[in-house]
Amino acid sequence: MQQQSSFDAVIVGGSYAGLAAGMALGRSIRRVLIVDSGKPCNAQTPHSHNFLTQDGNTPAAIAAIGREQVLAYPTVQIVHDEVIDVSGENLSFQLKTATGKQIAARKIVFATGIKDQLPAIDGFSACWGISAIHCPYCHGYEYRNLSTGLLVNGEMAFEKSRLIHNWTKQLTVFTNGEPTIADDQVRQLTALGIAVVPTPVQRLVHTSGHIEHIVLADGSSYALKALYAALPFVQHSTLLEQLGCELLDSGHVKVDGFQRTTVPGIYAAGDNAVKMRSVASAVAAGTTAGAFVNHELITEGL
Repeated sequence: MQQQSSFDAVIVGGSYAGLAAGMALGRSIRRVLIVDSGKPCNAQTPHSHNFLTQDGNTPAAIAAIGREQVLAYPTVQIVHDEVIDVSGENLSFQLKTATGKQIAARKIVFATGIKDQLPAIDGFSACWGISAIHCPYCHGYEYRNLSTGLLVNGEMAFEKSRLIHNWTKQLTVFTNGEPTIADDQVRQLTALGIAVVPTPVQRLVHTSGHIEHIVLADGSSYALKALYAALPFVQHSTLLEQLGCELLDSGHVKVDGFQRTTVPGIYAAGDNAVKMRSVASAVAAGTTAGAFVNHELITEGL
C-alpha cells in the first residue's frame, strides 16, 4: 500500500461534472484530488452539442480543455485510477483505489455517471452514440428531416414519438415485440403519420457506426439514418448504494438542490443524478456540488 494522502475533497470521476466540481473547489483554495478511471459514457460520441462556446466540439477535446484549466489551480490533482472502496463518515472518509492508494477525505463528490444496458441487437453497440442515439436535444438537429426510428415501447413510445416528431416527420416506432402502447395513443401516432412496427429487431446495418437500415426478424428492412433508443441503465459505481445513498425509482441518485445525497458529506453530480444527459447539465451540476462542498466545509469550521 502507498502512503496515505489527505484532501478536503475527493472527486470520483473526472469527466465534465467532476472537472467542474474540481474547478469550483480549486478556486476556493481547497485541496482536491480527482480520481478518474478514463471510462466516459460518451467515449464513442463524435460531437457534443448544446454547450455554449463548445457546440460541435468532440467530447474528448472538451474534457482535455477542462483538465488543463482545472490543473492550473495548484491545490487540485488528477490521477488515473479507480476508487474501489469507501468507508468512514462525514469529515473522515477513507478511500482505497485499484492501485493501492489509501486516501483520506473530508467530503466526496461522486461524478461517476451511469452505464447504459445495450440491447442484444447486432450492430447496436457499434452505432451507440453515433447514429443510435438517446436525446434529440443532443443529436436531433443533425438528423432533422431524415428517416428516423425509435426503439421503445409503452407510454414512453408515445411521449418520445411526439417529442422527436418536432425534428422529423419521417418517424417509425419499433416496439421490438408486442406493443404495449394504449390503443388511443396508437391512433394519435397514426394521425401524425408515425407507424408502429411490432416485429423484433434483428440487426443494424451500418458503416462505421452510421446506420443504413434496420433489419427485422422476419427479414424485412427499413432504411434509417438514426435510431433513438430509451435504454435501461445502472449506476457506473456501486459504491453509492453500498454507502447507503438513496436511489430514486428511476435509478438515479437522490440529491437535493445542492447535489447532496442522503448520506452526510457525500455529493453526486452529473448523469448519475439527473435525467438530462448533456455536457452542459453535467458542468452545471458539478459547479454546484463544488461550491456547496466548500460552503459546507466553511459552516463546519474548516
